[in-house]
Formats: sequence, C-alpha cells, structure tokens
Amino acid sequence: MRPEPEPEAEPGAAAIGGRRAAPAGRPDGGLPGRPGWAPLVPLLCGTFVGTLNNNVLNAPLRLVVASLRVSVSSGALVVVSYPLALAVAMPLAGWYADRVGRKRLFVASVLALCVTSAGASLAPDIAALVAFRVLQGLSSAAILPCVMGLITEIYEPGRRGRALGLWAAANGLGQTVGPPLGGLVASSVGWRFVFVPAIAVGLVAAAGAGADRRVPGGPGHRSRLEVRGAALLTAGTGLVIASAMLVPIVHVASVVAILAAVGVAGRALRAVGRREVREPFVDPQLWREPSFLRSSLAAFAQMFCLGTTLLAVPLYLTRSGSLAPASAGLVVFSLPVTMTLLAPVAGVAAERVGPRRVLRSGLGVLALAELALAALAGSTLELPLLVVSLVVAGLGIALVQTPAAAGATRSAVGRVGTGLGLFNSARFAGSALGGAWVAVVLAHAPRYRLGFVVAAAAAAAGLVATFAGPDSPRTSGSRAAVSAGG
Repeated sequence: MRPEPEPEAEPGAAAIGGRRAAPAGRPDGGLPGRPGWAPLVPLLCGTFVGTLNNNVLNAPLRLVVASLRVSVSSGALVVVSYPLALAVAMPLAGWYADRVGRKRLFVASVLALCVTSAGASLAPDIAALVAFRVLQGLSSAAILPCVMGLITEIYEPGRRGRALGLWAAANGLGQTVGPPLGGLVASSVGWRFVFVPAIAVGLVAAAGAGADRRVPGGPGHRSRLEVRGAALLTAGTGLVIASAMLVPIVHVASVVAILAAVGVAGRALRAVGRREVREPFVDPQLWREPSFLRSSLAAFAQMFCLGTTLLAVPLYLTRSGSLAPASAGLVVFSLPVTMTLLAPVAGVAAERVGPRRVLRSGLGVLALAELALAALAGSTLELPLLVVSLVVAGLGIALVQTPAAAGATRSAVGRVGTGLGLFNSARFAGSALGGAWVAVVLAHAPRYRLGFVVAAAAAAAGLVATFAGPDSPRTSGSRAAVSAGG
C-alpha cells in the first residue's frame, strides 16, 4: 500500500536519492497527537557535539601548532579538515540515513564521533591529528541530516519552525562554547583535553536518543545507490574544497588548478541530465528548485563568514602574544552567544514578517559586520569595538540560519536525506572554505583586513542570490508551508 502523498511535495521529489520522505504519522509529517519537546533534547545534544567539534581548536590553535612544531598555516588544516569531511560526506550520509533509519544512524554516528575524538586527543603528530579530524567529520556527517529529518518526522508544520529554531540555537551553542572552552581547557590542562566534554555530551545524546521511543526508529527504506552520481558529487565537492585548502601549503599553482578543474568537472558531469538512470542520486532538474537553492546559498555565505571570523579573530588577537588563548576565546564568545540567543527569535520574526525578509536582513547585517571587522583589523586593537562588531555578526547569522534551515526542510529537495545532506554540505563547505581562506591570507604576510573584506563579499553575494528565481507556490491553508527561500 502506497503512503498518502504529501501535499507540499513537488512532482520531482521522488527522484531525490531514489525515494520520497516517508511521513511518520501525518500526511504532512509529524507524529500523531502533540509530542512534547523531550524527544528533541538528545537530538539537540548530538547537534551541539557536532558543532562544538567544528571550532573547539580555533582558540588554542597556536598552542597546538607549537606543541606539534608546525606552522600556523599548516596547522589550519586541523581546523578546516573537519568541515571538509562533513561537506563531502553529508549527501551520501543523508541517503544512507533514509536506507538504514535515521535514529539508528544518529546513535551510531554520535558514538563514532566519541571514539574518533578520543583518538584526536592522543594524536602524536600533525598528520595523525588531521587524520582523526577527518574521521571526526565523517562520523558527524550523518548527525545534522538525521536530526533535521527526525524533527520533520516528529513535529507537524505548525510546530516545526520552533523546533528548527531550537536546532539553530543548539548549533549556535556549539559555536558559543567551542572557542572559550577550547581556550580555557588548553590553557589549563593542555589542548589534548579539549575533546573530553564533547565525548561526555555525545554519550548522553546517544543513550538518550536510543532509549526514547518517541524518537522515530523506523528501519528505513531500501533503495539502490546510483554509484556514479554519488561518486561524482562526492569527489567533485571534495576536490574543489581540498584544492582551496592546499593553496597555502602546496606552492605549485598548477597542481592546485588541476585539482580545482577536476573537482569542477566532476560536479559539472553530475549536473548533466541522465534520463536513462531510473533512480538518480539527485535528479538534476531539482538542482534548479529556487527555494532550496536560495536557502543553500544563503547558508553557504553565512557559514563562510562564520568560518572566516571564528578562525581569523582568535589568531589576530593572539598574534605576538597580544592576548592569551583563553582571553581570545572569551572575546570571540560574543558572536556565537548572540547567535544562540537570537536564533529562536529569528524563527518568530520569520513567521510574522516573512522568512525571506528576515533572510535578506541577516545577510545585509552580516556583510556590514564583516566590513567593520576589516576596518578594525587595519587599526590599533580596540576590544570594545571588536566585541560590538562580533555581536552584530552574530545577529546577522541568527537572522540567516533559522529561515534558511526552514526553507530547506520545506522544499521538495529537502524532504529526503540526500536533500538534507546537500543543504548541510553547502553549510559546512562554506565553513571549510572560510577556514581555508584564512590560511591563504596568513600564508605569507598576514592580511587580516583582506580576509574580512572577502567574507563581506560572500554575504553580499548571498544577499543578491535571494532575489533570484520565482517564488515557490504557497500551499493552501498553511502559512508554514511557505519556504524560507520563497
């Protein structure tokens, strides 16, 4: 017996990853009745752990590179390797979540992250640490698609926006705690202990989700993997980002150019329509869905700015011993704490004034904040003004993150694991490229101002992208069905 079709789905939704999202109890998603917020707690804990590991080494990076006797530009690989692995693996992880079950894969992924975090803390050299950071990223790749998918299964559209606001707040909390926690722990007992808190919270998240029957634990849906499409998308994404990461280390422009060209070619080949494939990994026609593309580009721009800022500001503050890592972490704390506190507010604002207005406002505010940081980086250090600029950047990010996530989950592409993986892949590709960009500007003479100017340009480009394409059709009787991108 076929499940009842979802009223918001578009005709091509079934072609993403070979299957449509299966409703858990309602035609439009959501469990029967009115489930409380308790099932969300372990999912938010898992989200927090995945985000925390993304930036926990930012503030103590100079201590890490000094301990392992490598340069700062080489040590930046420790930071960017994690989001690189996330960005590369997320679409495939999303597909696999639909196949084996989101709850099952969530629990397994969180436990794997705990194990690889323990390995990172014991790494004897920079190569081993980067390798474990890659394994951490691969372990985390399924967490965010699984959580977003489970939220869609648990909560009906009328409450899903608030749940996604809390999800965005958990993302922000991980960014909030990461820099100061990393700096404080590294300054007190050594950088090898910075992963211990994440391991503890991860074990709680895995146990909580596994034991809670209100977290849907279906067996998943069998579907064939279109190997060629998945391989092209994965390899193309990885090669493009890896080529950017290698710029400050491999000083052979031709090698980097070849890697970038191969990556772009791989993605271009993937975009070519292949009508003979019955179940494509991602239907090329659905790449052009306006609401999903707008949400993904906005999320990419937001995360590029976040990755640039959270790496560049601590390094700027700790240059030549200007500030201790713990103090630098506390200064950077102002950005993600603002993002965390305002994420739920952004969700309410999107409901009242329209999500695309909020999205555009956030990208505009973010661009101005990055320009302010660029101006401050070229002058005498003014900590109060720097903190104000970081707070404004946090406001901009909060106004982007929640509407973008809502737009992705409400679009046809974002209704299945592969689509959710693509959205989060775009997010963490932005973070990885932001960190790689910082490594580029620090490879020779440090040029912090240029780093922030390019981040401002990325936010401006994301703002321009929100005006592209037609609006998505509204679903009758449901204001919540309007996507953030549309």
